[in-house]
Amino acid sequence: MQVNPVLMESVVILAVVLCVHLAVWNQHSWCSVALVIQAFYVQYKWDRLLKSGAAVFQFRPSANSGIVPASMVMPLLGLVLREKCSASGNVYFERFSMVITITGMMLALFLSLIALGITRPVPTNTCIIAGLSGSAILYTTKQTLTVSEVIEVLEVLLIFVYLCLIVLYLLPRCFTPGEALLIVGGISFIVNQLIKRSLNLAEVKGDPVNYFLPVVVVGSLLLGVFFALLFCFMESETWVSSLFFHMMTAVLVLGILMPWLSLFIGRHPIMWLLDFLTLNDRRLCLLGYWVFLVVVATCVVLHQNYKRQSGSKKHQASTVVRKYFHLIVVATYVPGLIYDRQLLHVASVGCLAVFLLLEYVRYFRILPFGQLLRQLLTLFLDERDSGPLILTHIYLLLGMSLPIWLFPGPCAPKGILTGAGGLVPYAGVLAVGVGDTVASVFGSTMGEIRWPGTKKTLEGTATSVFAQIIAVAMFLIFDANINLNSTYSWIVGSITLVALLEAYTSQIDNLLLPLYLFILLLL
Repeated sequence: MQVNPVLMESVVILAVVLCVHLAVWNQHSWCSVALVIQAFYVQYKWDRLLKSGAAVFQFRPSANSGIVPASMVMPLLGLVLREKCSASGNVYFERFSMVITITGMMLALFLSLIALGITRPVPTNTCIIAGLSGSAILYTTKQTLTVSEVIEVLEVLLIFVYLCLIVLYLLPRCFTPGEALLIVGGISFIVNQLIKRSLNLAEVKGDPVNYFLPVVVVGSLLLGVFFALLFCFMESETWVSSLFFHMMTAVLVLGILMPWLSLFIGRHPIMWLLDFLTLNDRRLCLLGYWVFLVVVATCVVLHQNYKRQSGSKKHQASTVVRKYFHLIVVATYVPGLIYDRQLLHVASVGCLAVFLLLEYVRYFRILPFGQLLRQLLTLFLDERDSGPLILTHIYLLLGMSLPIWLFPGPCAPKGILTGAGGLVPYAGVLAVGVGDTVASVFGSTMGEIRWPGTKKTLEGTATSVFAQIIAVAMFLIFDANINLNSTYSWIVGSITLVALLEAYTSQIDNLLLPLYLFILLLL
């Protein structure tokens, strides 16, 4: 039987949307149902544009547009966060969550308008459905948001438009339309929040740890855009250009980002970081353990490259070898989640900054390490790295870290959520570190029964669900903060839904799966 995997992917997303709608049941949840319906129709228009080559920009080949799964992440995330903040009585973050929901819906509608605007002939039925959905969302926005919140949504939309033009022009074939919506939309929201807080320092409050990520994201964005435009007009592989790159990076970090960060945390960032890292012996032990794992990962990369040099030049790392890094990341994150989540938060942000800097060095061929990094990392390329950037390892880091960064600490009593919410910080470990790894290894080595329309196997999905259930049992034993309160059936159902999404999606699963498991566990 021939089954369209795009249709099955949309069915899984619809199931998630209905779960959230039934749990929340308000105006915004009804709008999310309308949004997923119009996104389903628009996705086929985007897919047709991609196949005909009429999509204006060059998107990642061998994948569908991914509009449905990407369109629903921010709206659903805002809905579940609002529910938690409302239950805890945190009015400020409840309103903030509403802004996240409406912003996600507006970004999705904007992407839909682009598809409908360049499709010929004009798809009348899809335009009617998109119009009805957009009207419902705009009416709900008018009824529920204040004028300042509406302006905030429009600011994010404006930043999104300009960033999309820059990113999709400079980095062809790196993203699908859905991935661009998710990544550029998230960056646009972070940029707007950082600017807003910078202009209202008197209202800045909260844990200093939470300000590291926005500053790193904005700094990396500024660095990347500046040098991407600069190296359009000059050669980047000379020593003069490389020295200029290193000098400007130092100026950006020491002259702009450090003072900017000090405004938020009230101290010099380096002094604060030293005090933070040396707070107790446990943190020093964790840091030493993580340094050891970095050495192990580096040895794996060097060993695989040595095998390529001694054998075929076309040798590529197998799926099993690539999943070694998933296991190393699991071994990195689990102790941090159990013993010191704040340290893991800061360390993961620092790791993101290092990964992005190394990718800039590789992409621009900055001396003396650019060419070396290019040789080392090409061994681990897969079909998703079809553009000029190598993003697989960054997506893996994001997938593991996003549940930690997004954890609604202010809306959780004593920083702990009861029931299935206790597993929320582990969503990345479960979905990517355990589930995706086991599904890939067992599916590629022992799988025989394939899901209709895909290369994924039933055996891989089944072992993925089973392995995640075992992992949950292990977390219950070692983490005293987890108290599931008889929510086992919901946890198993959530894991199964996300495993089915992994089987049918052609988008970056390292990014999508943790976010959807995060949403379901937070209900």
